[in-house]
Amino acid sequence: MPLALVALAVTAFAIGTTEFAAMGLLPQVADDLHVSIPQAGWLISAYAIGVVIGAPLLTAAAARIPRKTVLIGLAGLFTVGNLLCAVAPNFWLLAVARLITGLPHGAFFGAGAVAAAELAAPHLRARAVSVMFSGLTIANVVGVPAATLLGQHLGWRATMLVVVAIGAAGTLAIARLVPHLPAPEKAGLRHELSVFRSGQLWLALATVVFGCGGFFACYSYITPLLTDVAGFATGSVTLMLALFGVGMTIGNVIGGYAADRALRPSVCAFFVLLALTLAAFSVTAHHKWSAAVTVLLIGLFGFAIVPAVQTLVMQKARNAPTLASATVQGAFNLANAQGAFFGGLAVDAGLGWTAPPVVGGVLAAIGALIAVLAWAADRRRTAADGSGPAHDGIPAQAPSQSQSQAQAQDGSGTPAAELHG
Repeated sequence: MPLALVALAVTAFAIGTTEFAAMGLLPQVADDLHVSIPQAGWLISAYAIGVVIGAPLLTAAAARIPRKTVLIGLAGLFTVGNLLCAVAPNFWLLAVARLITGLPHGAFFGAGAVAAAELAAPHLRARAVSVMFSGLTIANVVGVPAATLLGQHLGWRATMLVVVAIGAAGTLAIARLVPHLPAPEKAGLRHELSVFRSGQLWLALATVVFGCGGFFACYSYITPLLTDVAGFATGSVTLMLALFGVGMTIGNVIGGYAADRALRPSVCAFFVLLALTLAAFSVTAHHKWSAAVTVLLIGLFGFAIVPAVQTLVMQKARNAPTLASATVQGAFNLANAQGAFFGGLAVDAGLGWTAPPVVGGVLAAIGALIAVLAWAADRRRTAADGSGPAHDGIPAQAPSQSQSQAQAQDGSGTPAAELHG
């Protein structure tokens, strides 16, 4: 199981690198393809559009295909998309290639999260999901700065080719290390769509759109905030963004452990802590050391939410979790769009660069409120059903097929997690 999760994390690392490195390479792309930097910024939008379109469509199209095969196909499509980016002769073909590259993003993380959960014991599922997402967080610490540096010295096409190599390595690792994961017995588009009748699932997605929008309201304007308010030199911003990535990596680990122990309280607590930290940033941003500490904490609390929310959505859609899990990625992109929009409105209103963190704090507080209301409603429903106590109001899931096979092979019926301590 650990090696299988590492295989997923390698591909997640490649995806995170290609998504965020484009932001730092816009000047090189613009100069090489003879377009303005704002026009080059459309490449970021093209990728995001690909994520929103591809997450539901590719997931629905692959509903009846074994999950391992789906993961290999999505990782391969991502790799081919990056290769097309590397050889694109003009801006418009590059934009199309970026859209193609974004198509498998949401579907991969959706299917990968479900696969990671299936490979783990029930009490370790959130941690398994966090291991896969660690590739995304480590990309922000190592991959994005390295890719930006490489692109500045050897050209942006060299960066794309390196990502192609990493994506190919991830695809081969999935093919070799991830065990066979059959499609669900009731697989199909109608079955996957049926889970969206759940009000609790919509509430979970709403916490992402609003609560995580607070994170992006701040992150979208972090560079001018650090240079114009905190007083950091432009060259130091890359180091601060790496610090952001360190916080995200630590938060991802903490979020996985906390969610396995107490899922609902963890979701609520992390949103509250994120809201308070974002609001405090409007004050701490005026001094370098306090700004650096706050950047670390925002990354920590902001990404501690991810494995918790991803696990919550999969549990709320446990009869057909793949499409719902992929939809979370679309919700994150909506959070990105709305956070950047409302943060920008505050700046345009003349409130200064410290306004976006305040806006982010309000959005995160809304996410926390939705999470608390959803938890309370879930507890009332559980009590009304008379189903007895459940872990955070969510009934325990039956063991996955892979776990049942492992127990059968052992012959004792003892879960492998207990056998290995």
